[in-house]
Amino acid sequence: MKLWMLTILAIILSFISLFVGAIDIKITDLLDWDSDEASIFLISRLPRLMAIILAGAGMSIAGLIMQSLSRNKFASPTTTGTLDAAKLGILISILVFPNVSYIQQIFFCFAFALMGTLVFMQILDRIKFKDAIFVPLIGIMFGNILSSITTFFAYEADLLQNISSWLMGSFTLIMAGRYELLYVSIPVIIFAYFYANKFTVAGLGEDFTKNLGLSYKFIRNIGLILVAVISSTVVLTVGMIPFLGLIVPNIVSLYLGDNLQKIIPHTAVLGVVFLLICDIIGRIVIHPYEIPVNVTVAVIGSAIFLILLLRGRAYAKQPN
Repeated sequence: MKLWMLTILAIILSFISLFVGAIDIKITDLLDWDSDEASIFLISRLPRLMAIILAGAGMSIAGLIMQSLSRNKFASPTTTGTLDAAKLGILISILVFPNVSYIQQIFFCFAFALMGTLVFMQILDRIKFKDAIFVPLIGIMFGNILSSITTFFAYEADLLQNISSWLMGSFTLIMAGRYELLYVSIPVIIFAYFYANKFTVAGLGEDFTKNLGLSYKFIRNIGLILVAVISSTVVLTVGMIPFLGLIVPNIVSLYLGDNLQKIIPHTAVLGVVFLLICDIIGRIVIHPYEIPVNVTVAVIGSAIFLILLLRGRAYAKQPN
């Protein structure tokens, strides 16, 4: 699919998203800027759309970087423990600092997301049997360990319900003044685009990177920092959104290949399209109520993930 086609589709879905919700808003309602409908549009609907766009593009790019650096198509913040580590960081910040500030939450979330990703990459470096399916399963197990630790301490501190509800991926509570942290994704995506060629080289292996006179560890650490920044901002603002960074880069690579700089724009736009579709479905299925976006993304994403797993297994069994 051409980039301009994806862009037009994203614009159409964005328009639909602005006028879908528990309260019906028509275009004619916006002619009176003093009306309640216009206030809802400016305070809730427009910020929600911006949050969806930034989160969809950001998480998709984060997954693309992870797949390039780990040389595995099934790597993403969901399957490497990054999101679970960020969740643990938020809990630790609340336990250590009872009156934790938003800045402290950002720091803890980012630090734990980065450490969790680095630990997974270290585990990956020590695995000799790097089957395409085996690697993400290790990441999922690692993430489940972190999630279990979070659940245990949250239960002991009587914060389990608060953490679970707060980190449930949903755009329901997004409004003006509560999503602006996601704008951090914009410079990160721009930097990733101009740094893409080095990520591509690093994805070819440490020896190949060193032969070209580049520092493999430096490039990889830069990539992991970008992934941690995006993941932590999305988790703090929206909550946990699974599979987005996994399936979108894989879909794009199916028809565009693995040239990172070439596929970054397509990945970002397709991520926006996919998340908009999931959010709109969640808002119209049981209207006027709403299904959290992490549920619709998980259902659709898990089905696509299963297809990718089966496809990867079938490809691995093909004779050379």
